[in-house]
Parts: sequence; C-alpha cells; structure tokens
Amino acid sequence: MPSKCFVCFKDASQMCYEFMGNASNVFYRLLGSEEYHKCMNEDSLMHAPEFVIKPRSHTVWEKQCVRLHCTVSGWPDPRVVWYKNNVTIDPMAHPGKYKLQSNGIVSEYGITFETHIVDGFGVSFGREGETMSLGAMVIISPNLARYQPEVQWYRDDVLLQTSKWCQMHWSGDKATLTLTHLNKEDEGLYTLRITTKTKYETYSAYVFVRDADAEVEGAPGAPLDVTCQDASKDYVIVTWKQPAVDGGNSILGYFVDRCEVGTTHWSQCNDTPIKFARFPVTGLVEGRSYTFRVRAVNKSGMSRPSRTSEVVAAMDPADRTHQTPYTLFFTLLFLSEGVVPGRPKELEVTEATKNYVVLSWKAPGERGHEGIMYYVEKCVSGTDSWQRVNTEIPVKSPRYALFDLAEGKAYRFRVRCCNSAGVGEPSEATELNKPLLSPDIPSAPGRVVPTRNTDTSVVVSWEASRNAKELVGYYIEASIVGSNTFEPCNNKPVKATRFVCHGLVTGESYVFRVKALNAAGLSECSQESEAIKVKAAIASPTPPYGISVLECVRDSMVLAWKQPTFIGGADITGYFVDYREVINGKRENDFSRSVQVSDLKENRKYQFQVRAANMAGVGIPSLPSETFICEEWTIAVPGPPHDLQVTEVRANTLVLLFKPPVYQGRDPVNGFYVDIKEADAEEEAWRGVNEKAISTNYMKILKEGETYVFRVRAQNKAGVGKASEPTEPVLAETKPGTTEIVVDIDDDGVISMNFACSNLTPDSKFVWSKNYKEITDETRITVATSGEKSKAIFNMPAEDDIGIYSCAVTHTNGESSSYTLSAEELKKLLEISHDHKFPIIPLKTELAVELQEKGRVRFWLQAEKISANGKIEYVFNDNTLSQGEVSKDTGVIEMIMESLLQEDEGTFTFQLQDGKATNQSSLVLIGEVFKGLQKESEFMCKEWHRKQGPHFVEYLSYEVTPECCVFLKCKVGNIKKETVALWYKDGREVKGDGNLTFAEGVLNLEIAQVRGILMLHASQTLETTGTVRPYSNSSTALKIQSTEEGIRLYSFVSYYNEALQVTWHHKDSAIAFTDRIKSGVVGEQLWLQITEPTEKDKGKYAIEFHDGKGGLKRTVDGLILVLLFSDRARVAGGLPDVVTIQELKALNLTCNISGDPVPEVVWLKNEREIVSDDHYIMKFESGKYASFTITTVNTTDSGKYSILVKNKYGTESADFTISVFSPDSKK
Repeated sequence: MPSKCFVCFKDASQMCYEFMGNASNVFYRLLGSEEYHKCMNEDSLMHAPEFVIKPRSHTVWEKQCVRLHCTVSGWPDPRVVWYKNNVTIDPMAHPGKYKLQSNGIVSEYGITFETHIVDGFGVSFGREGETMSLGAMVIISPNLARYQPEVQWYRDDVLLQTSKWCQMHWSGDKATLTLTHLNKEDEGLYTLRITTKTKYETYSAYVFVRDADAEVEGAPGAPLDVTCQDASKDYVIVTWKQPAVDGGNSILGYFVDRCEVGTTHWSQCNDTPIKFARFPVTGLVEGRSYTFRVRAVNKSGMSRPSRTSEVVAAMDPADRTHQTPYTLFFTLLFLSEGVVPGRPKELEVTEATKNYVVLSWKAPGERGHEGIMYYVEKCVSGTDSWQRVNTEIPVKSPRYALFDLAEGKAYRFRVRCCNSAGVGEPSEATELNKPLLSPDIPSAPGRVVPTRNTDTSVVVSWEASRNAKELVGYYIEASIVGSNTFEPCNNKPVKATRFVCHGLVTGESYVFRVKALNAAGLSECSQESEAIKVKAAIASPTPPYGISVLECVRDSMVLAWKQPTFIGGADITGYFVDYREVINGKRENDFSRSVQVSDLKENRKYQFQVRAANMAGVGIPSLPSETFICEEWTIAVPGPPHDLQVTEVRANTLVLLFKPPVYQGRDPVNGFYVDIKEADAEEEAWRGVNEKAISTNYMKILKEGETYVFRVRAQNKAGVGKASEPTEPVLAETKPGTTEIVVDIDDDGVISMNFACSNLTPDSKFVWSKNYKEITDETRITVATSGEKSKAIFNMPAEDDIGIYSCAVTHTNGESSSYTLSAEELKKLLEISHDHKFPIIPLKTELAVELQEKGRVRFWLQAEKISANGKIEYVFNDNTLSQGEVSKDTGVIEMIMESLLQEDEGTFTFQLQDGKATNQSSLVLIGEVFKGLQKESEFMCKEWHRKQGPHFVEYLSYEVTPECCVFLKCKVGNIKKETVALWYKDGREVKGDGNLTFAEGVLNLEIAQVRGILMLHASQTLETTGTVRPYSNSSTALKIQSTEEGIRLYSFVSYYNEALQVTWHHKDSAIAFTDRIKSGVVGEQLWLQITEPTEKDKGKYAIEFHDGKGGLKRTVDGLILVLLFSDRARVAGGLPDVVTIQELKALNLTCNISGDPVPEVVWLKNEREIVSDDHYIMKFESGKYASFTITTVNTTDSGKYSILVKNKYGTESADFTISVFSPDSKK
C-alpha cells in the first residue's frame, strides 16, 4: 500500500528516520562509514554510531501500513541499511511497497551510477501466433566489473515474470524481452526499468498485436484476458473481454471450454452461446486444477480460441491462502477459551444474475482466538422459512456464490459464524426484494477529438461513456477518408479516454470513432471525428550549439553556431542572440546561423546564448558559450570556415559543404584544406584529405564503413588559418531506400534530371542546386515537382550548363543526390535528344522485290519497331501510288502489283511515318534488272494460266525395247472426266487401235517404228510438240550479267523438271558451292551467282545438262566475268554514316569513284535528286573524285543523303545521314 515518509532533524548530529512498509518482522543494523575520508567535528573526536531513539516493535493487522522510526547520531555521518529477515531492503526493487528517507547518510556503495538506455525498441506491430523480441542497449557508468543492475520489464505498469509466454535476457549491456507466442493480451505499453543502487532509468514503447487470420472467413477475433474469479471447491466464475473484430457480423455469443491439468482434452461447458462475458462453471472436482479458454461465434463461424487462463485449483479460498508460505513474528496474548463468534457484518450481494448470486461480508469483531467458519442461509422474500445453503461443510472465506435459484423469485440472505464453541447469531438479512440485474451495455462515448502527433500516429481523445457500469475499456477504430472501411487501432481495451493510434500512413486523412465495452457487450459507435491529416505536430526547436567566433573587431564580433538537432517539424524562422557582460544583456534577431553582434566594449569578456524560433515559438536557449574577449584580430592568416554540412552520404562517398571564413586575413583566401578523423579518435588523429588546396567550397570525399568527423582550414598567402568547428559524427553508409538522380530524355527530346523521395513529410521541399548553389533563376533550368518526384528541365542545353547538379529534400533524414554533367555527357545527351526529336523508324530489311503466284510482283520491307498507327505511302518516281497498312505482329509492309508493264520501270519508294518517327526505303528497277524481272513475271503468269486446265506434269519421253518397239509416255495433271487425250503424227491425228491408254493422267503410245514429229493435244487449250530427244536441247546460250553483289551466269530452258540434271563447271571441274558461289532456278532460268569475283575466278565456265538419255554443255569465258566486275561503277569510300554539325557551319564531304566507262554520279536527299546551286555544290573531278558541299547548314538540311553511281556494268549507292543542331535558343 503506497504511503509517504518524512525526515525531521533534532540537532546537527542527530537524524530522525521514518520507514514505511507492509507489516512484517523488520530489524535494523547501523554500520560505521569506512569509505569516506575521516572528517573531524568541533571537538576533533570521532563518534561511533549510536541510537538516540531506537525502533520499537509493532503488532498490526495484515495489509495495514506500518511506520518504523529511529534517530541516529555519529561522526562522520553513519551509513544506514535496513534489513528484513537478514536480507537487505531495497526500496527500488519493490516500488510502492517500501519507502525510505533519511538525511546525512551515505549510500551502500558510496557511488553514484549514471544509466543511459540507447538503441531502444520502437513502436512494434505483431500478429497472434508470431514471436517478437524487444531490446535496448544499456550503458552504466562507472563500469564496475561483476556489477549487475536489476532489470525489470513492465506491461501497462504491471511487472512481468518469466513464463512460457515471455523470456527475459540480460547480456551485460543489452536487455531483451522475447514474447514467444503473441496474443492480444500481450498488447500494451512495455517499459524497461534499469535499477541501480542510487537511481533508475526507464524506456517505454507500445506493442500492438493484430488478430491472426480467421480459420473461417468472416469469423470474429478471439476473446482475450480470460481470468478466473471466486474459485471455490466446486465452481469457478470465468470472465473475459470481447474482441475488437467481429468479422463483419454481430457476435452471437461465447463458448467456455475447460481442461483438467495433466490432460489435453477440452470439454465445452455451455451448450448454447452466452452473450454475457462472465460465466459460472460448476461441477468441478475438489482438489483438482483446471484451465479455461473462450471462443466467440457469429453466423459465419467460430473464432480461434483465446489464450488459456492461469491454472486454478478447485478448493475453498481460505485453504488456498493458507498454502502460501508467510513468516510472521507475533506477540502472543493468552485469552480465555470457548468464545462463540458474533454476527458477521456488512453482508451484501456484490453480483447477481439470473444464473448466480455472489455474497460477501466481513468477519465479526467478537470471534475468539481461534479461526471461524460460516454458514449461508436463504429464504424466499415474504416468508420466514430459512434454509441453510451449505449444509455439509461451512465455508472458511467471507465470500460465497449461490446457484440454482428459482428464476423470477426474490430472496433474502444471511450468514452465521461458527467455531468449536458453537454457532453464532445470524447477520442482518439482506434487503433484496428482486434479483439484481446485470450491467447494461454502456452508452456510446462522447465527442472524439484527434490531434496531430507524429508522421505515423495521431492522439485520439474522447468523452467517457455516461453512467457506464463495470466499464472494461474502449476500442478505437480508424478509417481513411472516403474508404468507408474502419480498422481497429487497438485490440486490447484501454481504460483511459486518450490513446495514441500508431501505424497510420503519412499524408493520409483519417476519421476515428470509439466504442465502450463491459461484460454486457460493446456499445454503439461514437460519432465520427473530424478528418485529420497524418503529419508531425509542430514544436519549438531545441537549442542551437557549438557557438564560435568567426571575426572580431574593436566593438563587434561575428558569431556562428550549429543548427538545432530537432527543428520542431517546421522551418527555422530566425535566431535570437543574447550576450552578457556580468548581468547586462541584449537580443538580436537573424535568419542565418551567423550574426554580427555590435556595440560591444573593447577588451571586455562576453558570453553568448542563442535561441532558435519557428512558427511554434521560440525554443529554450543554448548553453552559454565559452568566454570570448572583444579585441580586434590582426593575424595574417584567415579565420575559420563555418557552417559545415555533410550531404549525399553513401557507403563510399559523401559531400562536405562549407562557407569561407568571414575574416580573410591580410590576403584573400586562395584555397581550403579538409581534415578527417574517426569519431572516437584522439585529437592527434586529424589528417588531411587533400594534399593541395581546393578553391571550391565543397568537396566529395571517398571513405567507407566508418564514423568520421570533418573540419576545414582556409589558406591565403600568409599561411593556413584556424580550423573550423568539427562536424557531427557521420557514418559512411548507404541507407535503405536511397535513390539517385536519373537523367531522362522524353519523346520530344527534352532533357531532364529526375529525383524521387519516398520519405517526404508534409513540409518537405525539393531544393535543386548547381555547383551546390541553389537554382533560383529559371532561365536555363525549370524545376517541376509533383508528389514524391521532382525534375529539373534543361530549357536549351549548352556548354553553360556543364557542372554538378544536386537535389536535397528538406525535413528528411538527409535525402539528397548529385549528378555531374560533363562536356562528354552533354554531347551524348544532345545526340540522343536529336534522335528523339527527329526519330527514325528502324528497319530489319530494306525494300526488296519478289515474284509470287500468277507472276504478281511483291514489293516488301520489314520494320523493326512500328505501331499499328503507323502510316505508309507507296511512291513511284516521286508520285504517290497509294497508302498501305503495317502488320501488327511482324512489322512487314508490302505492295502487290499484278504485273510489270513497260511504264513501271523506275524507282519504287516506301515512305513510313509513326508519330514523329519517319523513314523510307527505295528500290531502283531499271535496265536489264527490270527487263529480267518483267520477263520472269510474264513467264510465271503464263505458267499459272497453263496450269489452270490440263497440263503436262511430265513431258513426252520415249523408250526403245529390245524388240525395236518404241513406247511414248507423258503425264498430264488437273484432268477431269471429260478430258480427252489425242495423239498426232506430222500434224495428223493418231487413231487409237488398242495400244493407246490413258489411266491416272499417264498417256502411253506404243509404236513399232518412229518417224517424224509427234504432237499431243490434251484439251482445247493445251498443246505441246517435241521430237524424241533430251530436254536440254531447248536451252539458250550461257550469258553473263553484272549485279550489285557480283556476277551472275544464266541460261534459259524451254522445259524444266526435276528429271533434268544440271551441273556447273569451272575449268572443267565441278563447282563446290559456298556462301560466295551459289546456284538456283527461277522459273525456267538456271543461274550461277558469284559474289565479289577475284582473279581466281578467271577461266572457262560451263553448264552441263543431262536428262538420263543424253546431255548438252554450254560454255563461256570467265575472263569476261572478272573484267565486268572490275569495270562496274563503285563508290570506293570516304563517306561517314552520320554527320552531326552545328547550325550556320559549312559542310564538305568527298568520296572516291571507280568504274570503266566512267560512271554517272547522282546525289539524292531523302530519295530525291539534288540539283547543284549556291546552297548545294556538287563536283565530279577526273572521273575519280566526287565532292558534296553545303555552304551554310541549317536545320532543314537534316535528313538522309545518298550518292548513286552507275555505268553499263552495274549500279551502286552509298547512304549517310546529316544531323543539324542549334547551339542556342536565342540564335
């Protein structure tokens, strides 16, 4: 029981002590001090400790307060230690139980301990069933070997003990609490208390426990805080608290389960769910122990079971008390025996429901010297028929529960005491006319008021429920504005009317509501609060620190200081500077972290204090500075730099910013030196970072993995000046979530630098700088910020934009990044920007031509990437033919012509456009190339038409038998029933005479003697002639054609099928085909292609035909082949692929041309011929050198250019691209 103690003094050497604690046998011991230096009093003598007034013995009732006094004298002051049962009493080990106060004594150890709790646990969130550990580092000074403080953990101010639910560990410098299996009972405010012999320190944080996922969707959360009350020998009353989550449907009731200790079988105690959170469990076996649990149920299903209760034994409460060991020293008083106890007092019904009634009373004053027991009696109201309830064994405790009362009847109750002397008179009967009602469901709480707290929490307060009986606590719910979904903020009821809701989303707006609960159930929800945006509350800033002098003249000083470690959630609006000379002071207001204090007196000493101000108010002043003398500085070297800031901290780099000294010395400052040392190193460990002085007021430092401090020294011609104040310790590490500046170029070619920060606060701002000076002029850079992203856009990139760009985010934990724009990087970005401004659709293949069925001509190309919205124009000789579409899947673009006419000779072009991107590809079909393609198309057309009716699949062949009979044979395809085959000899029809057959398209004719020419007529549209000889006789002479790739040899045959064997020879040897030498068949053309002919390719070439009966060889001289290739028109080189040039400059390109006869040269822009004028000058000199000049380049000159050379042996072209950029928007 808590109480107060006091101390009074009688004289200078006598002290009066007062001690308070629970009654027990307490004695004392006084010890003379041997740890302090001996101090003589006025008579120069030592006095041993002596009791002036000794403590006296006390006999008191249990649980009453007792005070023990004593007065002690002695010199030096004695040290006093109190003992209980020879064990030292430590008041801090039992807060609230013992209190000790004294004056002039010495502590037991004679040492004052300083305790600091660092790296503590923060607000934590867990889920039922998980394991959670809470820990903190503890620093105790002085550090004594083998000394261990007392480490205690509390939950909601209740001391925790080691159990299966929580484990505690102390490692010597770290305290850890492990919650092995989280339940909602574990939710609450956890406090770590470190107690030494002189003081204690505490650290607290809240732990939230959410419901585990329901086993059945829509089922409620598990009940919590299952406890056992009024446990007797055959019953126990189980209570619990309702869950905050009902699963979306009202809870219908609860089931109570019990389990006998030593078994694992759970039995359900109630058949139907009960809504009241209190239930008497009867039918227990006396002497056995039980545990209980509770489950909630709604229409969706059953919840998970609650955490089991503590073990409770079925026995009389008085017997349970006697089992607890307790040592007392009593003063024995011998009284007379045989006293009958008196009447019990203050009998009342403490709890009554339709299921049970609980009575309580107080023991009588006259009860004799021995123990007493009680009989309980009842009678129906209106009668005098009293009936004893506990007829067999009287109860020993002054509390009793009655069951099985008739519902609807009113009863009266009374109690008698008894002992060995007899049964006493009954107590006054209760005045109970009707059964007491259970407490009603509480009313809804009143007005709910949310208040800003931190970036992730809000303080919610409300008005308590009115006339709420047996209130258990409140549940708080939160909802994001507009979501209409409320989530519980706490899963364990809180009794206060104020609660801090954690785990909210920064920047979101929330509304809150509150529900009250008691054993009867949950109240209606309160009205929703006003919406509040989650952001940190504003407070006044902490004191500045590190005051130093930057310059001093006769009557003024320039001061500097460091920004407060906590600015209060709002920007610093100014500083107040106070100074004093003895007691006089003056105040100055300034927005920077340095200020000049004027009107001082020369050679006087001053101290200064600084206070920071923001919109919340003026903070407390800093500690007084060192004493500074106001005297003019005359030293030659500069003063100290100031305002050191560390930014862009990464694992291996950081940037140090600083301001130059205010006092320059005799000469201007010409450089700076940066020093570094480990944070915990001695002063002698300072070392230089740079060997040569730097001229900028920033420096990028390469260090990794350590904690450092930095300082800066300025230099002028006279030397190096005083070092600045060191920075705060900085750990070189890359924090999780750190982002960097990203350079982006959009589709319009706009170059921008982008920075994103996910840790914004409502007051955060993006600050862009160039060379670490804030960008305020948007002439060259435009800054745009949206949400968590900010971009710096280059208006017109040029050399003036080269430099270091950085972005810092205010009101964060140092979120910043930088990007270095060099000349090389700028050039690269400009090239990419130009490509984005003037994009080109990439092509997989250039425009090509191929022949299809019916001799149709297909012009096609394939784009590497083009959207379905791409547009295509087909152009022939600068005239648009039509528009086409692109295949979405393959990017293939094609144009089909049914046939090639003479007027189709010329240049075919596909012009592509996809948004801003464009491209084109051309194909020149002129001369022999066009004629060959036209002839082949006509042949394929005729073949297709021929094959539409009966046609020859195998041409006429013959076979001579040993009997000199000749068999003529051919095969016809696409025959029908009405198809008729007719044989002719010398133009006259051969009549069938039984030797003529026509089965499955095969025609046979047997003749005894061959004369003349046979003609077969298979239908009215099909006719073929031939002598009985090989097909090879129908071949043409072997010819040579020059192509773009090399030389092609070819020959035509009138009839060709697979039976005709073709062999190519070079110098009488069969040719081995490679990637350079290939052969093939197109229609009836047999060809041999030789790519890039060389001297080795000279010699005689031949093509040999063989049809199984005979053969034919045709030859041509290979020397002509090489001469043709060496004389064809070619572009020997000299032209680049891409030319990037600045506007208004001149451009000149040259290349070498070869070929005999001298080729014709044509220059093209975007596939259109260029005419030489003052702007474009084109020359072709000595038949070898071609030049192309643009006198004054402008942006319209950008595009694709080509040079086309041709002579009678071939044509060749070379392409290049010109890109023109403007150096300045003004120009």
